Amino acid sequence: MRSFESWILSYLLNSLWQIPLLFAAGYVAARTLRTMAATAEHRVWVSVLLLQSFLPLCSALSWEWLLSLPLWAHNAHRVGGAHVSVTMGAGTGLGGALHLSAGLLTAIAIVYGTIISYFAARFAWRCSKLSAMRRESVEVTLTGEAAIYWEQCSKRFRINNVSIATSARIFGPLTMGLSQKLVLLPACMADTSLPEADLHTVIAHEFAHMHRNDFLKNLIYELLSLPVSYHPLFRFTRERIMESREIVCDQIAAEIAGRNEYARSLLRLASLLVEGMSIRTPHAIGIFDANAFERRLMRLTGKQNEIRGVRRFVIVAICAAFGIGICASALALSTHVEAASAVSGTPSSSSGPVKVSAQVMAGNKLSGPDPEYPEEAKKAKIQGTVVLGAVIDKDGIVRELRVVSGPKELRISSLDAVRQWTYKPYLLNGNPIEVETSINVTYTLGN
Repeated sequence: MRSFESWILSYLLNSLWQIPLLFAAGYVAARTLRTMAATAEHRVWVSVLLLQSFLPLCSALSWEWLLSLPLWAHNAHRVGGAHVSVTMGAGTGLGGALHLSAGLLTAIAIVYGTIISYFAARFAWRCSKLSAMRRESVEVTLTGEAAIYWEQCSKRFRINNVSIATSARIFGPLTMGLSQKLVLLPACMADTSLPEADLHTVIAHEFAHMHRNDFLKNLIYELLSLPVSYHPLFRFTRERIMESREIVCDQIAAEIAGRNEYARSLLRLASLLVEGMSIRTPHAIGIFDANAFERRLMRLTGKQNEIRGVRRFVIVAICAAFGIGICASALALSTHVEAASAVSGTPSSSSGPVKVSAQVMAGNKLSGPDPEYPEEAKKAKIQGTVVLGAVIDKDGIVRELRVVSGPKELRISSLDAVRQWTYKPYLLNGNPIEVETSINVTYTLGN
């Protein structure tokens, strides 16, 4: 249980600073790609959301295998080759560690779990509210030009089994449903004599959302982001996704009606629906979001100078390299949270060495040679893992070293190398202490 709490708190701690870092990186990349199609900017923000959810998870895992991956790949192409890898205990993580008392660890985990439970309950409540809204909606039958245009959009986007209804509980058009899709219009829109062009704009825009499966994607994004929904900056990522998604759908819908006509119709609809609206429904997908509306109109009516060719490839490659670098840096700087009970106690001359997590001691290593594969063991095709128990004194010198298990032919090589290792002194309450840890030396022969 303590290990699970440490893992949860490691996720929480890393998400606190990785979310702002990823948002800033996404903002830079999105601004760089803004001259391209709107889909490029939208994909950037979706990637940011996914990374904000999963990068803290990766930071809480052990990545020692990743550090030795190039050597394993190189060794796999060599016949008769040999490889020696060193792992501290059960594996090391990148970055350092933060030690908290067991009580504080449990308290923070409970608070965090309560917050996430609240967001999960709110998500479930909103889903149930959507179901209730669908049951209470009043079905509408389109006639005349509207019915013809609806059929044209259905064929153009290859979407069938779509119904249309009205509801007094919403203030803007929205789309819901997975297999049986529903376009829901505000009751005020049905009560007024809406011009055919404006109704066509609504239909085209909502079909664009259904064509992109935005309802399903939004549910997935909400589920994946539950662990980081607590973060104040995370809502800005959601807003950027919503804004860029609407711009993408605007461009899809404008291909049918024409950019200028679509923009004028969108402006008339905004004037009709936003006027007198005091609250904003959480279920609307932002079609008339005042914060993004001006930019949407500018993208529709402005001159389109989309970058293509080599320049486009170079910009995308630079942004991709920038994103990979940010993720690698975040992993390298990640911190693990551990219970202080694993290193508790005040050292004294009579007490023995304090057992310290192997992950922590791996980050404290300063220097020392890697073990060499004995030639005799290679010829005899002997491979395996030598487990060593080590005691490191206050000066970071290996004072005691013993073999716990492993092939006899490989033990001397491991002992000779590890004895020469030096560590940064481990500090407890500001004082260097003697610690005990374990080291795994794995010998592997190539095929």
